[in-house]
Amino acid sequence: MAKISYFFTTRLDGNLAFHVGENTTDVTNNHKALANKFGYDINKLIHMKQIHSDIVHIVNDNDDFYNPPECDALVTNKKHTPLMVMVADCTPVIFYDDVKEVIAVAHAGREGAFKNIVKKTLLSMASKFHSNIKNIYVKIGANIDVCCYEVGKEIYKSKFDYAFEIRDGKYFLNINKIIKTQLLICGIDKKHIEISDECTHCKNKKYYSYRAKKQTGRFAGVIYLD
Repeated sequence: MAKISYFFTTRLDGNLAFHVGENTTDVTNNHKALANKFGYDINKLIHMKQIHSDIVHIVNDNDDFYNPPECDALVTNKKHTPLMVMVADCTPVIFYDDVKEVIAVAHAGREGAFKNIVKKTLLSMASKFHSNIKNIYVKIGANIDVCCYEVGKEIYKSKFDYAFEIRDGKYFLNINKIIKTQLLICGIDKKHIEISDECTHCKNKKYYSYRAKKQTGRFAGVIYLD
C-alpha cells in the first residue's frame, strides 16, 4: 500500500504563487526548498491556474510543474505526483482514499463553495477511480473564518442562510460550515473530516491573507502518494 503524505505551508515557507508580482526565480526557489524539505521531485508537482471555478482536472501525462492546468481541483492515483492548492484566505481542501489510493486537492473560496466544488471532486474520485465515499478522508486547512469574513448583503444566498451571521447589520460568511455540510451530505463520515481552527486574517503573520493585504503571496496544501 502506498504511503500518503500531506502538509500545509505557512509564510515561513515563502510565497508559492507565480501570479502575485514576486520574482519568478524567487518563487521557484521557494518551491525547490519545499520539495527538498519534504522529499519530492519539484518537476512532478502539479499546481493549478486557479480561476474560482468548479472545474475538476484529472491529472494526465501532459501535466507538470511548468504546465499547470486551469482548474480549481486536481485528482490522481499517480504515485510520486504531489498535488498543490494555493490560497490566501480561500479554503485549501485535501482529500485521500487510502483503500483505492486516490488523492485530490480543491481550491474552495466563496465561489467554489457556492458551486459545491467538493462534491464535484468527490464524484470525480468515485467515477474515475472507483473510490467509496466511506473511505475518503478530508483535511481543511486554515482560511478566513466567520469572525473576519465580512461580505456585502448582495452576496447573501438563502440556500446558505445557515452559514451567514448578521452582526450589527453586517453579513459574515462561514465557508467552513458550507464545506462541512456539503461533505456530510455527500456521505463523508464526520470522523473523517478535520478542519483547521485557524483564521488566516486573524493570523496573517503566520499565513498570507488577501483581506489583510491585497498584494500578498500564497501558502499551500500539498498531498502525494509515495
